[in-house]
Amino acid sequence: MGFLIRLFLNALALLIVSTVIPGIEVRGVLPALAAAFFLGVINAFVRPVIMILTLPLTIMTLGLFIPLLNAALLKLVSLMISGFEVHGFWSAVFGAILLSLISGLLNLFVNDRGRVEVIAHR
Repeated sequence: MGFLIRLFLNALALLIVSTVIPGIEVRGVLPALAAAFFLGVINAFVRPVIMILTLPLTIMTLGLFIPLLNAALLKLVSLMISGFEVHGFWSAVFGAILLSLISGLLNLFVNDRGRVEVIAHR
């Protein structure tokens, strides 16, 4: 259940990013869901391998290479899904950064079982 809620939240984040960043287009809810699913799969399986392979470059740039890597993965997903397009390098970079922020904020309050958690400080 938690996976489905996170999938819908990430699709919502993609829809929000597509309205803010001019070079990113999502043509409906189904392409957003498919892009969110494939982005999750790529981030789970491909991204760790690429992170290890590019670790020296990431260290040399003090971590500034990571947004470029996220942009490349976002562009890769756009090549796989029809109805989800990323036009241009800077659109991919800014879209990846904004997508990370929005999906991180949306998923912050959802636990692994899909329940919304409220954290109270006393």
